[in-house]
Amino acid sequence: MASRGQVLKLFKLLHRTRQEVFKNDTRALEAARQKINEEFRNNQDETSEEKINELLKIASDVEVILRTSVIQAVHTDSDKILLVPRKDLLQDNTPYFDKPTKNP
Repeated sequence: MASRGQVLKLFKLLHRTRQEVFKNDTRALEAARQKINEEFRNNQDETSEEKINELLKIASDVEVILRTSVIQAVHTDSDKILLVPRKDLLQDNTPYFDKPTKNP
């Protein structure tokens, strides 16, 4: 059973993620804020437990996608873009080998 507390917790988490992901981008911050608020407002009168759980799952998935897949880019020149990755996006890179090496 989804409680009001779970919904509010996810709502706040989405806004915190939005602030981190779109840091220093006022247009993206505002657009994301409006979209989050609009989606929660449109479904605030939902009473079906099944539908509420489905909506919470979607919101949770969106939060994960924002946190793990979105990267900021800044135009530095007419033909150049500077990527600004967050620390949680950076991962250890495992090199690809065409032919696996044999372990001794």
